[in-house]
This record gives sequence, C-alpha cells and structure tokens, in this order.
Amino acid sequence: MTTKPAATSAKPGAAPAGQPTGKALTGIIASLALAAFMMILNETVLTVALPGIMQDLSISASTGQWLTTGFLLTLSVVIPTTGYLLQRFAHRSLFFFAILSFILGTAIAVLAPSFAFLLLARIIQAVGTAIILPLLMTTTLALVPVRQRGTVMGLNSIVIGVGPAIGPTASGAVVHALDWHYIFILMLPIAVAVLVLGAIFFKIPSTARKIKVDSASVLLSALAFGFLVYGISSIEHAADNSAMMIASFAIGLVALALFIIRQVKLAASGRELLNLAPFASRSFSFAIAMIMIAFGTLLGSLMIVPILLESGQGIDSLQIGIMLLPGGLAQAIASPIFGRIYDKRGPRPVLIPGAVFLAAGQWMYTTITVQTELWMFMLCHIVFSIGLALLMTGLMSSAMASVDPRLFGHGSAIFNTAQQLGGAIGTTIFVTVMSLLSKVELDAGSELAEALFSGAHISFIVGAGLATIGIAFSFTIKGEKPHANH
Repeated sequence: MTTKPAATSAKPGAAPAGQPTGKALTGIIASLALAAFMMILNETVLTVALPGIMQDLSISASTGQWLTTGFLLTLSVVIPTTGYLLQRFAHRSLFFFAILSFILGTAIAVLAPSFAFLLLARIIQAVGTAIILPLLMTTTLALVPVRQRGTVMGLNSIVIGVGPAIGPTASGAVVHALDWHYIFILMLPIAVAVLVLGAIFFKIPSTARKIKVDSASVLLSALAFGFLVYGISSIEHAADNSAMMIASFAIGLVALALFIIRQVKLAASGRELLNLAPFASRSFSFAIAMIMIAFGTLLGSLMIVPILLESGQGIDSLQIGIMLLPGGLAQAIASPIFGRIYDKRGPRPVLIPGAVFLAAGQWMYTTITVQTELWMFMLCHIVFSIGLALLMTGLMSSAMASVDPRLFGHGSAIFNTAQQLGGAIGTTIFVTVMSLLSKVELDAGSELAEALFSGAHISFIVGAGLATIGIAFSFTIKGEKPHANH
C-alpha cells in the first residue's frame, strides 16, 4: 500500500511539516541532551567512589565491580529493544518513563542499606539510560535539518563523551568532601529538574503505531547480549570458574546467531525487533567497529587510571578527579567545532585526526611508570579526549547518514548497543590484563605499585593496538548521500 506524498514548498533538508522548529526544537534537544548527560555521567560516577563503597558495605573488589557490570548488563539487554519501543510508543511517553525510572533507581541508591539494594538501584537507573540514549539520537536525526546535523551531533557527543570523562571528577570531589551516598543525593534534584524541563518542552507529534512484539526475539536478544556481557565481565575471574565463563559465551553466541537469523526472517513482514538492514552500508559497519574501539578504550582507561594513581602512587580521589577534568573540557570545546567541520567537509577530516589522537593518547599511556608525574597523566588524557571528541562527533553522524529515516530507531539501537558492548569489552580487557600480570609480578616479589604499573603497561599496549586499527578503519568511511526525509 502506498500513500500519495503531500505537496510541500519546504526547502531540501528542512524539518518535516508539523514538526517543531526554532526554540521548540532547541528545548526538545536540550531536554534530551541534559537527561542523557546526567545518565551517562552516572555510568562512570562510581569508579572513584568504589573503594569507599567497598569499605562501607564490606564487599570485595570483584563484588563491587558488579555495580558497573550490572549497569552495563542491563543496558545491553534493554537497548536492542529500543528500535521496537521507539516505533510502538510516543517519544514523550518514553522520555517520562526513562526519567521516572532513573529517579526511582537514584532514590533507592540514596537509601540503600546493603549491596543488593544498591545493585537493584543501578539496574533500575540503567533501564532509563538505555531508553534515553537512542531517543536522543533518533529525535536529532528525525527533527534536525541535514545541513545542521553534524553540529547538533557534535553537541550531543559532548553529552556522551564528556559525561564519562567528568564522572570520576565529580564523584572524586563529592567523596572527598562528603561520602558516596551524596553522589546520588545530589543527582536527585538534577533528575527532577530534567523531568520538569521535559514536561515544558518535550512536545512532538506522536508517530506511535500498534505493532506486535515478537516474544522469541526479545528472549533471544536478552540471552544473547546478557550472556555475552556476563561472559566478558567474568574473564577476569576465569581461573576460579572457567566452566561458567565458557557456558556464558556459548549460550550468548548461539542466542546471538539465532537472534540474527530470526530478525532477517521477520524483516520481510515488518515484525522484527531489531532491523539489521543498516549493516548493508560499509560506512555504518566500520563506524560500529570504531565506536566499540573508542568506547572500549575510554572506559578501560577510566577504570584503571584511578586504580594506578590511588593504589600505586597514593594520590587521593579529589586530585585524580581534578587531573581528569581538563580532558573533559578539551572534549567539550572540540566537539561542536568539529561538528561544524563535519557539516562542511564530511566525515574524513574529522574521523581520521580523531582516530590518530585516540591512538596517540593510548600510546602515550604506555610510557607511564611509578615515577611519572601527575601532569603527564593529564596530558595523555587530554590527547585521548580530543580524539574521542572528534570520533564521537563524526561517527554518530556518518553511521546514520546512509540509514533510511524509517530505520533511525533501529540504527540508533544498534549504535548504542555496540557502544555499551565495546565499553564492557574494553573495561574487561584492561582490568583483566592488569590484574593477571600484576599478580604474576607480586608473586615474583615485586612491590604493589611496580606490579600494578607493569600490568597496566600491557593493558595500554593492547588498547593502543586496537586504537591503531581504528586509524585504518577511519580511512574506509566515506561521506554517503543521506536518504531524503520522508
């Protein structure tokens, strides 16, 4: 069945008729961006606070790690369903559900009497985060004119890239002055303010349509991404329970294969949970590989640098947070500038330098030792952060440029799923390599600091190797002619 297109005098690349423009559009994007910033900040906010939480709740490091792993696990299970959710429900309704979920999770965290309650709080927070990130990307793609998309995506990338970068800074300052509970106490009023802002500005015509969800696809998606992230996160402790790790990967990979087969089969009837058609574009596929490398090295580095500085050099959480801040600021400055360059010049002048800076930052990290001054860590992080800013700006725009507007929800779901999987894999690789090799050094009689830095050295070499592969990928992404808005 086809419908006759309505006559229009709108300029090419303008927002579709009936859609918000000007101040209304700015309010919508600002509401979503602030919500996403708050939630992505929350993703890494516990990295510096973890030692205090471990002591307060009498838990081990491996147990405490579940506050991050559980968060990532929930994201990886919920995000693949957002392609369906964005079609089935009004975007305004999804926005309110996501914010209210986050507020509920944060309130539980404030009052959490035990680790189990804190973990539950993180899972509920993650449900809101999983919905907001694809909603931000999809709304931007649907409402912002093509000629301004790179600039707005650059601003959005500040949210997604700077949030994790300044999370440790914010939590370091809070933990130093108060205690870890206040991380969540201070987040509550921000969440309520975002809710009010959304109630005022987030008003767009509903495009929701009644489509039946395929239960088998939901189950296979949860099994695939859930078990894969669990398997990845358990690599560090493989020696203690290798059978569980192997079983997790086996179940995850089989479920993923069945999920892909089922999505391809259901796509013909339009009943798929996640449409995989965007992978037909080479630029989209390489952009997905690059975002996994970028986010993996980001979260991996952010996980082990505070450990090195706190346990290896005796530097407190506030100083670590301050050291990481210039990198976040550099990212915030670079993102919108290179967003405008993307709009004028296409992806390569943004992605190629971005990949080079990212790899350079990782290679610089390989030179650090126990004697390295704090300013060198800061310089490594600034170079790395500039690279990340350029990549986040260019990758979001170039990945979606070749995607049919009807599949924006699915494309953003794939992009965000890949981002979180990359983060889970990167964190695990960095922490596992550092832990295993430092244990060998400790057993051989080395001091703790020397052992940690020795293990981290190899972690950074692995990260630098992956980032260098990203440079090769950056040359393969070409500016593709965007699909016309329908």
